[in-house]
Amino acid sequence: MISELVNQYWMEALAVILAIIYLLLAVKKDVRCWYAAILSSSLYFFIMLSANLYMEAYLQIFYILMAIYGWFQWNKVDEYNNKFIVKTWSIKRHVIVISSIFISAYVSGSLLNIYTDAALPFIDAFTTWGAIIATYMVAKKLLENWIYWFVIDSISVLLFMSRGLYNNFNIIFYLSYNYLLWI
Repeated sequence: MISELVNQYWMEALAVILAIIYLLLAVKKDVRCWYAAILSSSLYFFIMLSANLYMEAYLQIFYILMAIYGWFQWNKVDEYNNKFIVKTWSIKRHVIVISSIFISAYVSGSLLNIYTDAALPFIDAFTTWGAIIATYMVAKKLLENWIYWFVIDSISVLLFMSRGLYNNFNIIFYLSYNYLLWI
């Protein structure tokens, strides 16, 4: 039942359209981007679950929670009465974070490999943990999130293609997303 619903063209098309709306609004620093993120992630949960990309599927639940968090963060007023101040991390912090992504991906990938029928468990885990960090970075208004997303989305394109999702809108979204990041 769920796989029949997921295989419908409209669900994936709508998920992509909402994700692009999220991106465009985020680039404009418009707090309404988080509403589109919630709706898109809700649809992507079922799409990824049907492709046996379990980490990607459950990542969507995290995205929904982070969209709520991001909405609150972006509405928070700082001590200078500004709503949107972009911050950066030190190189040391990036090294620690990137190392954490690799370690988490290895542990999760190993567990998925042993206990599930997950497709490409290590790549699925890597893109998921990277996306978790990058989403947190977006919510915290960290400039470097775009670099993380570029790497993660580039790998995700290959992951989706390997699962037969290349006939869908996922590839178009991720390529558009990466292009828009550098505008």
